[in-house]
Amino acid sequence: MNIQELQEKIVQLKKEKDVCILAHAYQSQDIWEVADYVGDSYGLALQAAKDAHQNIVMCGVRFMAETCKVLSPEKNVVLANSLAACPMAAQMNREDLIKLKQQYPDYKVVAYINTTADFKREVDMIVTSSSAVKIIKKMDADKILFVPDCHLGTWVAKQVPEKTFKFFNGGCPTHCRMTAEDVKRARTEHPDAEILVHPECLSEVSEQADYVGSTTGIMKYAADSSSREFVIGTENSIVQHLQFAHPEKRFYPLSKMCVCMNMKATTLMDVYHSVNGDGGEQIELPEQTIEESRAAIDRMVAFGQ
Repeated sequence: MNIQELQEKIVQLKKEKDVCILAHAYQSQDIWEVADYVGDSYGLALQAAKDAHQNIVMCGVRFMAETCKVLSPEKNVVLANSLAACPMAAQMNREDLIKLKQQYPDYKVVAYINTTADFKREVDMIVTSSSAVKIIKKMDADKILFVPDCHLGTWVAKQVPEKTFKFFNGGCPTHCRMTAEDVKRARTEHPDAEILVHPECLSEVSEQADYVGSTTGIMKYAADSSSREFVIGTENSIVQHLQFAHPEKRFYPLSKMCVCMNMKATTLMDVYHSVNGDGGEQIELPEQTIEESRAAIDRMVAFGQ
């Protein structure tokens, strides 16, 4: 069986079995092509809640599937590959946060969405890379404990200098592989290109970029820009997706090392088995976890309006 034949089977099966396929932007192109929705973790969770299908297959990592389950507890949510997990979400658990809060009792806890549902029970606010600055500016709090990504947190703090921040020493291993030397090399090799990077990158990288923003922000910027060449400083699948979407432009990776092996764990065959009902992992969460983590997510939605 070739890729096209497998894709055709998946499309047929999802119609027969009332399945909606969600694909994170870092998934491969062949998975994008069978997905009903492609986007960032939060956008996909909202789509899952709005979608009429009873069965959801998440092509992403575990915390994303959990967020879908929190927002749609009545639906069957399946993670296409049970090994796909976000390393950042594993850097800090709920017990760690409880101890950290005791050190900073007068700080409001703002957590990146890249965290487990159990972790979200203990926070005051959830943010995404695209909404963090807007939401934190609107919060009635002058002191922010930002967890777990200190690199994203540092970038946010620079946009909100009127507030005081404390950080946990966490971050995305994939984005942290890119360095200032990579930026220097890219400027030399592609002098006419704009450099677009994700705020999960090290400060030494984001400070030298032409644009810093979420994955969807990077893709929109590249689409709207009159420039013809771009160096992309986020997971390298985005380079390929942009090449497909804009063949008239040129896209280069900031580093060949910017590959998320957890995102790459999911294959098209995993999607097939998940849709067929004989693969993937059914996501189940305790009712209390759903209720308490949902409260933080709902606050994010309200503040992000």
